[in-house]
Amino acid sequence: MFRFEEPAYLYLLLLLPCLIAFYLYSNYRRRKAIRKFGDPELMAQLMPDVSKYRPDVKFALVCFAIGLFSLLLARPQFGSKLETVKRQGVEVMIALDISNSMLAQDVQPSRLEKAKRLVAQLVDKMQDDKVGMIVFAGDAFIQLPITSDYISAKMFLETINPSLISKQGTAIGAAISLATRSFTPQEGVGRAIILITDGENHEGKVAEAAKQAVEKGIQIHVLGVGVPEGAPIPLEGTNDYRRDREGNVVITSLNEQMCQEIAKAGNGMYVRVDNTNNAQKAINQEINKMAKADVETQVYTEYNEQFQSVALIILLLLLAEMLLLERKNPLFRNIHLFSKK
Repeated sequence: MFRFEEPAYLYLLLLLPCLIAFYLYSNYRRRKAIRKFGDPELMAQLMPDVSKYRPDVKFALVCFAIGLFSLLLARPQFGSKLETVKRQGVEVMIALDISNSMLAQDVQPSRLEKAKRLVAQLVDKMQDDKVGMIVFAGDAFIQLPITSDYISAKMFLETINPSLISKQGTAIGAAISLATRSFTPQEGVGRAIILITDGENHEGKVAEAAKQAVEKGIQIHVLGVGVPEGAPIPLEGTNDYRRDREGNVVITSLNEQMCQEIAKAGNGMYVRVDNTNNAQKAINQEINKMAKADVETQVYTEYNEQFQSVALIILLLLLAEMLLLERKNPLFRNIHLFSKK
């Protein structure tokens, strides 16, 4: 595994565009000054030892050296020893509804975007826990297997949108069953499924799936997104809304009763997600109450410094810059003239 021990020094790379801009401007001013003395081609004949490209090559070498020097200060390292360590944590599977109804904007900026932000904040609060993600509409599939890699979790979260599943519907039962099977086989660790949905047009077998989860010691917490009064579903790329076959605007409502029933069957809690942070605080409190056990995680425990190779490259670049003269070598010019004779 590759990493930087001091990544803040990478900001020094921002100096390079400034240096390049200054160099280009200086060349422009120099060429402009030469034109005042006469024709550039004639001036070049009067100064045969002056190289047109060598100053650019020397500058490029210096820029590379500066860029590598910032990498050197950031201390590049490679992981050399992968070990399985035990940490106190819990396992959480997040089942996120991505049906078209989640595009409704009764919760800002939309039900789905609000849910994604909530999940991102939840992941930010985790330390030694494991998290996985399942997305569902008419079908359910694993978006992210359970892991302690929070960076990957947030990256996968950003890619979630309704187009991932073409079959519409709300297969909550399938999502719960899939989440139940997705935990690690480790014993004694607290487990929970966080179901985020508006609960509309749900399919059957939800109670049966919730019962199977409870039998395996898994709690099901339900976060209902939206308002019971309902809202239209925007058509992406237009200013219109989804309509039924008769041309009427489709109104999608939060099925709060169904969400409460699932939470009750799953020995968990139900919270409505609105434009406040109440749902975030409530779910964090529930996770903190869960029994934490030793969660096994593979991590790199030793890193080897790689600055030696970077320093060697910098040295070679600076040496090449020093040896490369801005003027043409007179010896080679004399040889060239002799060959013409």
